[in-house]
Amino acid sequence: MNSAETINKGNFKLMVNPIVVFGRDGSDSETGIAVMGGYGFGDRFDVEAKVSFFDNVKFFGADAEYWIQKDKSVDISAIGGFHIADPEGGDGAKGIDLTLLASSLIADNLELYGGLDFSRNSFDNSDFNYSTWHLVPGIEYRISRQLDFVGEFGIALNDHGNHYASIGLAFYTTVR
Repeated sequence: MNSAETINKGNFKLMVNPIVVFGRDGSDSETGIAVMGGYGFGDRFDVEAKVSFFDNVKFFGADAEYWIQKDKSVDISAIGGFHIADPEGGDGAKGIDLTLLASSLIADNLELYGGLDFSRNSFDNSDFNYSTWHLVPGIEYRISRQLDFVGEFGIALNDHGNHYASIGLAFYTTVR
């Protein structure tokens, strides 16, 4: 849920966004909400902590993003992180997340971004492991210096993934 830009050095980010995960093969779609907080450690590096809530499961995670190509017509960043699933009444799961993002300003205050997202998941008390791949197009619109509107779709590229959609607001502030 962001372009290839990292959080500005010394700034905090708070983001809230509802998520719809579309069901596959006759399963029901699920709705949830995600809350993220992050901090910019340099002019190319940030870290974010994330939690999301669905009816029967909570996800906790964190990631670090590095802005590889900055201030060009196309910005590029790489993200690495992890997540933990805590379902009600079942075994949990954990996994790693890797994302490559590219973004470009296409109008005043409007960026178009796209990413390739990989996740490797394993379940507690089981030998079952699986990976998901998603193509992630999105937009980020700067409402003000401190507020962005973000929206994206996740397009599942393999059988273990689900399509999803999310929109949200990201608030930025500097603590002095």
